[in-house]
Amino acid sequence: MSLKNDLKGIIPDDVLHHLSNHFEVIGDIAILSLRPELNDYQEQIADALLSRRKNICTVLNKVSKIEGDHRTARYEILAGTKTLTCHHEFGFRYRLDIGKVFFNTRLVYERKRVNDQVRPDELVLVPFCGVGPYVIPAAACHAKVVAIEKNPDACHWLSENVWRNQVAKNICIINGNAFDIRPVTSEKFDRAIIPTPYGMDPILDVTAPLVKKNGMIHFYTFKNRHQVPLLVEEYETKGLGVLFFRSCGNVAPGVSRWVFDLRKM
Repeated sequence: MSLKNDLKGIIPDDVLHHLSNHFEVIGDIAILSLRPELNDYQEQIADALLSRRKNICTVLNKVSKIEGDHRTARYEILAGTKTLTCHHEFGFRYRLDIGKVFFNTRLVYERKRVNDQVRPDELVLVPFCGVGPYVIPAAACHAKVVAIEKNPDACHWLSENVWRNQVAKNICIINGNAFDIRPVTSEKFDRAIIPTPYGMDPILDVTAPLVKKNGMIHFYTFKNRHQVPLLVEEYETKGLGVLFFRSCGNVAPGVSRWVFDLRKM
């Protein structure tokens, strides 16, 4: 049975077909993206979702896309009272305020794939680090991590998450613009993990010179499938060997988030 089936007979069929069965769960908060046609039935939808998922305390409706320097969206509360939650992922805990920071649960297995490659005593750079889902597992592997985040609210929660997960001694947090990192560090990194926001691909040219020869770069970008072969050629002309790439899910019609594992030549 699905959420849509739960609402049969409650919402008219000619309106119900606008409802998606898909929603995101971060901690104990469920996030819907409701079409305007469903505005008159928000309470019924929220109640049905709460009945279906007993671990959910708050239901939000996403009313804007991710936007701005801080990469946040706007939400309206349909049920519950808060946007603060604690999310669990592969044994790590992340406290965050969904209304003030960006967090993507769809990359959970991708984050594990990358962090499983991190080795003890590596020096790792993570720009656009958010509240720490790449940073904290890497530090737990006894790597030394430099974490860069522009959003001060995300840095606040990153600091708390570092403490909660007992990895503070392995992490340096910089609240600043990732594009300005070169003047503030003379380090050469063994690995860079770059969960690039949409439209910020030039960060690769900023970050690559900071990675050691034979070091690794895990680079995320938003592209159409037909653009990928040209990207592979472009990266290789920049001295970055492409060891692996794959789609990490669609974000818009024809557009996916892609990850490239690159070796600095």
